[in-house]
Amino acid sequence: MTSDTALRDPLTIAESWHAEGRSVAIATVIETWGSAPRPVGSHLVIDGEGNFEGSVSGGCVEGAVITEALDVIESGAAKMLEFGVADETAWRVGLSCGGRIRVHVERLG
Repeated sequence: MTSDTALRDPLTIAESWHAEGRSVAIATVIETWGSAPRPVGSHLVIDGEGNFEGSVSGGCVEGAVITEALDVIESGAAKMLEFGVADETAWRVGLSCGGRIRVHVERLG
């Protein structure tokens, strides 16, 4: 891994933010079905101010994940999120392509 790649790695960024004293949550794609924009293992890191790096999907899904991550940072309780076309919210969050994803969100530290 080059240093430039390491600097963009969401987990490296999460570690750095945590070391700076920021509250941090990590969202990880743990399952996908059908068409999904990001593979299993993709990460999005979010701090308590709503800053984020990485990607778990794109579009409105990431907005929803960031909102949930802020709740996780506040409460300390991890969450399992699922987005897909079977949900009435699928079109609203941008999953009109026929895929589904499951994302685990947990607070770091």
